[in-house]
Amino acid sequence: MARLAGEDEIRRIYQTTIDDLYGFVSRRCNGDRDLAEDVTQETWLRAVRAWHADGVPDRPLAWLTTVSRNLLANHFRRLQPEPLHEDVTESVAGDPIDDADTRRALVSRALARLPIPQLRLLEAFHFKRQRVADIAAEHGLSERAVEGRLRRARQQLRHQIESDPDAEGDIQ
Repeated sequence: MARLAGEDEIRRIYQTTIDDLYGFVSRRCNGDRDLAEDVTQETWLRAVRAWHADGVPDRPLAWLTTVSRNLLANHFRRLQPEPLHEDVTESVAGDPIDDADTRRALVSRALARLPIPQLRLLEAFHFKRQRVADIAAEHGLSERAVEGRLRRARQQLRHQIESDPDAEGDIQ
């Protein structure tokens, strides 16, 4: 059962778990110390927020390792993006798009209608295959900001494809 905790208890838990948590995370980061530090820090930020609101769990280290495992899974999942045309052109008006040339044409026209900042983010991530961390550093943004902007850019791209005046003619 979770119990509300003060700053002193959270600080004590931090001091008793940080080495184990960092060891757990760093063993899963393939030697990427920056990633290990970022994941450990993000895990603790989430812990402090959650524990202030919901209380400290009965097994804090288990809670921390679960959160860090999920953060790492999300990070590694993002490293290999799926091709953009499959991501945003699953269907137009409910009809599947089977023709690869049609898919490419729709994506090209939709990309041309995007604002330049969104276009550059999508190009960097999907075409140049840059990592989110590298895009963030290049643009002076946090990784979370880049992820959010990429998500919104893909949504806007999907909207552009769905509203393409030639889309119906292209899929017939």
